[in-house]
Amino acid sequence: MSRGVRWAGAVQGTAAAVQLLITLSFLRSVVQAQVSPDRVHPAPPLDSGAGCAWAAAGVPRVRAQVAGVLDDCLCDIDSIDNFNNYKIFPKIKKLQERDYFRYYKVNLKRPCPFWAEDGHCSIKDCHVEPCPESKIPVGIKAGHSNKYLKVANNTEELEDCEQANKLGAVNSTLSNQSKEAFIDWARYDDSQDHFCELDVFSCSDERSPAAQYVDLLLNPERYTGYKGPSAWRVWNSIYEENCFKPRSVYRPLNPLAPSRGEDDGESFYTWLEGLCLEKRVFYKLISGLHASINLHLCVNYLLEETWGKPSWGPNIKEFKRRFDPVETKGEGPRRLKNLYFLYLIELRALSKVAPYFERSIVDLYTGNTEEDADTKTLLLSIFQDTKSFPMHFDEKSMFAGDTKGAKSLKEEFRLHFKNISHIMDCVGCDKCRLWGKLQTQGLGTALKILFSEKEIQKLPENSPSKGFQLTRQEIVALLNAFGRLSTSIRELQNFKVLLQHSSV
Repeated sequence: MSRGVRWAGAVQGTAAAVQLLITLSFLRSVVQAQVSPDRVHPAPPLDSGAGCAWAAAGVPRVRAQVAGVLDDCLCDIDSIDNFNNYKIFPKIKKLQERDYFRYYKVNLKRPCPFWAEDGHCSIKDCHVEPCPESKIPVGIKAGHSNKYLKVANNTEELEDCEQANKLGAVNSTLSNQSKEAFIDWARYDDSQDHFCELDVFSCSDERSPAAQYVDLLLNPERYTGYKGPSAWRVWNSIYEENCFKPRSVYRPLNPLAPSRGEDDGESFYTWLEGLCLEKRVFYKLISGLHASINLHLCVNYLLEETWGKPSWGPNIKEFKRRFDPVETKGEGPRRLKNLYFLYLIELRALSKVAPYFERSIVDLYTGNTEEDADTKTLLLSIFQDTKSFPMHFDEKSMFAGDTKGAKSLKEEFRLHFKNISHIMDCVGCDKCRLWGKLQTQGLGTALKILFSEKEIQKLPENSPSKGFQLTRQEIVALLNAFGRLSTSIRELQNFKVLLQHSSV
């Protein structure tokens, strides 16, 4: 839907559902929309001073849903859907269930550095409760040496543990024995490469004394009831203060901004289209992350609770509220486009980092030799699939100007992203904070990879690398964050089916 199109006379019920269904179907052609080769432009030269300042005049662009970087990729959404849903999603889902990838170390107690906290969410689906020691998988419990027992996790135990923790509240408390196991993991990681240091994009707080391991399988990302001014303030701070936007430009549908009458976002998108490639990319990444998180909440929504037993599932009404072109005044399709763009960015990062993991010196250590080998085999299979994708985003077009200007812009890009990672400490819901921090670190790790191509190419086969290294936390965040995006793409197809039979 171009911005020139006005969805007039929208009706409720079935008609609205059909309209959103048409939007989802139309997304297939959104990004392949008749962009001829002479309309594809590389990033313009960066000025040595401002770095990113260049005139948009004279650069032809297709308006509305075919504007921006995603169009320059010439990627069609139908191909992305098929590639993800049938090739990537089944494998990434299996990978996330492996011990190496299910435990994430995070500090949920760090205070908000920007404003006085509202107080943590009191809703039972938000807060932290301990998981009983008996429910912690035996495979990660350390003895007195580097030995772990191989025990299959019992599905009934997982369900009991989740029920005991009130509908999936964050399990941030672990036994001393389990903590010893994780320390053992860290010792092993450090012994493999002593050149690792905290990366500016990865935003990890794993070395914080307050950081604790969380079992991601017992804490699925879902709707918790966390909303209103506290949640709005977090996202408002991200968009208004960290997306290179002047305060005179108002973001559409911002509940904290004054009404702009009949603007409907025209001035915002005029401003956005005038930005250089790098700053447009930054906005699209954040918008895509926001859209993906919103989609997860629509998929795992608390539909009802009878006699203390919750019923979780997809909420079509909530999905329409966040993505319907009428209810969002055209914003919904843009948000979904940015989700696809973010998917392409992280997909590209996975294809680029494959050589790092293909080395024999790199393993995914948990102490269980057989399972560790199977996990690496599965991971390498995913990397092979990512490398086979034919329509990757070309990151070489970013920061490609003169050295001084590119370096200045890259530093500005880094600082803005780092600031967003700190804003995640202002999220008032622990479970929301957990997944916000993980997905932010995952995106940061993807950016680190894309900006380290030369270092990755020079990796030694059988010795530690000084130029490029990934910590366990970065690896876990990277693959889980991409797993969340893969799930979002998959769930969009499910919503399409649901909308066909909906009268909401």
